[in-house]
Amino acid sequence: MTKTNDLAGAIIVERTFDASVGRVWTALTNVNEMRQWYFDLKDFMPEVGFEFEFVVQHEGKTYHHLCKVTEVIPQQKIAYTWRYKGEPGDSLVTFELLPDGDKTKLRLTHEGLETFPKTPAYARKNFEAGWKGIASELEKFLQ
Repeated sequence: MTKTNDLAGAIIVERTFDASVGRVWTALTNVNEMRQWYFDLKDFMPEVGFEFEFVVQHEGKTYHHLCKVTEVIPQQKIAYTWRYKGEPGDSLVTFELLPDGDKTKLRLTHEGLETFPKTPAYARKNFEAGWKGIASELEKFLQ
């Protein structure tokens, strides 16, 4: 992954959920729960080195996502690479959980967007809208 200006280009979405850290962690790492609010994953394991993929159709285009878990700190943090089959670029998605009383603060960071093709499909605003939508889906799922 290219390290130049990663933080300046990172997308950060923060949300506080009315759910325990353990409950949010399960939603982030249990494949059956992930399928309900995230993507239709064939399989997922919160283990460093685990590789997973999924396909998304958007505006008539197919995006084949390839991901590999790079860090796991149970009930605190999970990170994985995020790239697209047949396209240049490699990024990193990190979910961090922080207890906030009986609630949980989620900090979702996606860095490395500048390594993707400079085309409208990979525009920053698309990633921002996508991650905000995903955080909203997670919030609905947890209620």
